[in-house]
Amino acid sequence: MSTTRPRIRRLPLNAAAVLTVLVCLFPVYWMVATAFTPTRDIQSDNPRIIPGSWTLDHFRTAVGATGFGLFWRNSVLVTLSAVLLALVIALGSAYAVARMRWKGRRQFMLMVFIAQMAPWESLIIPVYIISRDTDMLDRLPTLTLVYFMMTLPFTIIVLRGFIGTIPPELEESAQVDGCTRFGAFRRIAFPLLAPGLMATSLFGYITAWNEFTYANFLIIKQQDHRTLPVWLSSFQNVFGTDWGATMAASTLFAAPALVIFLLLQRHVTSGFAAGAVKG
Repeated sequence: MSTTRPRIRRLPLNAAAVLTVLVCLFPVYWMVATAFTPTRDIQSDNPRIIPGSWTLDHFRTAVGATGFGLFWRNSVLVTLSAVLLALVIALGSAYAVARMRWKGRRQFMLMVFIAQMAPWESLIIPVYIISRDTDMLDRLPTLTLVYFMMTLPFTIIVLRGFIGTIPPELEESAQVDGCTRFGAFRRIAFPLLAPGLMATSLFGYITAWNEFTYANFLIIKQQDHRTLPVWLSSFQNVFGTDWGATMAASTLFAAPALVIFLLLQRHVTSGFAAGAVKG
């Protein structure tokens, strides 16, 4: 009796959780299902939840589209460069804030929080004007710097909290044994930061990989410098949008982020949890 009542009480919460998951996953399922559905069934007046027949023609169209390989390379290059740059800069900044006491430390973190809260869409015009005046339009390094600035505040915040969970006595013991401050950090603290680094790198990867507005706004003339999100809008012809190819391209676009998240899920969860313990 004592164990039955708590289970009954949890039923509404469990039902709400299942409903929420279904609502969130249904658009993803519909995207993937449409990608495998023949065109005649997509345009049918009676759509079916489970496709009656399956095809790979839409994926062949997407992979064979002009610029697929080039835009894929651009997205990978820009995303990885932005994430790595943000990790290097944020790691030094987070360590300085978490381990050292210096004047202006709180003000620095306040500015980081403000930067994290600022809507990046409101900065499109200033970024465009600066890029135009410095002759940085239509360049992949410009996108890299923009994505770096978008992911840097969050990376600093999470890594600072994660470093705060590591006892400083571990590094002090290493320094007593003859290590420098950098050596103690590299040998003791850095290996313990793996979950936090994975969590922040995944966030930065998804942010940069999915970004559309800046990629479409800053790359105007050089079409070869565009990224995959912009490429997704190209599946149109005189008859309208090719929804099958669009959904197949969207599935290919979402697959890398999904695979990386599934591989790093355990580390990502522990990284976010540990990063939220201390401020």
